[in-house]
Amino acid sequence: MKYKAIDPNIEVSGQTILDTINALGSLKDIGLSFLNENGLTNLNSKGWYPQQKLLDVFSYISEKSGGPESLSGVGSAVPENVKMPSNINDIHGALSMIDVAYRLNHRLNKKTEGNIGGYHYKFFGEREAEIVCDDPYPCDFDKALIFSMAKKFKPKDSISVKIEHDKNKSCREKGDSECHYIISW
Repeated sequence: MKYKAIDPNIEVSGQTILDTINALGSLKDIGLSFLNENGLTNLNSKGWYPQQKLLDVFSYISEKSGGPESLSGVGSAVPENVKMPSNINDIHGALSMIDVAYRLNHRLNKKTEGNIGGYHYKFFGEREAEIVCDDPYPCDFDKALIFSMAKKFKPKDSISVKIEHDKNKSCREKGDSECHYIISW
């Protein structure tokens, strides 16, 4: 189901929520107001909060601003706003580290293992890869996040980055449990 945590006990770090709210840009105040109205006041960057609360913000923003594609801008801003591993030095490292970063910022029963969803990287060749997303975040958000990471770390000899939703495979927008993205550069 769209905008629904895989498990109600999954938590997201307070810093991630604050960074995501900051990435909302002009919609930041709406996101903060929504969180406050729904019981998340005085967010602490070192605290942990129900992931469902952040997903509720995504749903609300999507509803109020014209659809899930409005969350693309938030996904694009994630690599600049959310805590990422510091040892990334190329596009393959960047794409494979999205899942590591996700697990640094999400947990279930105080552990980063278990069924919390993720970003599963598959190396296809020097200039192509796939990421399978089985996290509960919206398709447009994930696609923009992956594109932004690939673009940020693309090789200097690459002119552009391309990301496509593999139409021959499942999609969370259609009620499936995962999405497949093909990235090339």
